[in-house]
Amino acid sequence: MPMLKIFVGTMYGGALDVAEQVKPLFEEAGYEVAILENPSLDDLDAETTDLALFCVSTTGSGDYPGAFAPFANAIGEKSPGLGWLRYGLIALGDSSYGETFCGAGRQLDELLAGQGAQRLGERLEVDAMETFMADDAALPWVEEWIDAQQLKVA
Repeated sequence: MPMLKIFVGTMYGGALDVAEQVKPLFEEAGYEVAILENPSLDDLDAETTDLALFCVSTTGSGDYPGAFAPFANAIGEKSPGLGWLRYGLIALGDSSYGETFCGAGRQLDELLAGQGAQRLGERLEVDAMETFMADDAALPWVEEWIDAQQLKVA
């Protein structure tokens, strides 16, 4: 059974809630799913990660949540890169912060692309000003993502 790892960067639990809510959709699609709330670079391993989903909230002025920042920094320093990685990204933010809206998710997306990782489909950006519960936007997006990217294995 292929492994999907959900890498979570959260401050108040919203991104973790999204990960927990979408997990059954991936299990129904035939994946073993691991949710990693405090990931390390060792968790992002080609031999144990068939597909990755990043659920990341934005703090401060477009920053990563505190516990997620060392992981993101390690990705930036990774060599020889992540050319084998296929991933999706759900970014949580608040548009009232203007230019830094979903800044952590956008930075992570650029970082992964810079390491050669391949994003499947478009990034989902969830705006707290429009969507009170982020999983209300994430669940239909994940269903569509699984179908559009032909990710079902079961």
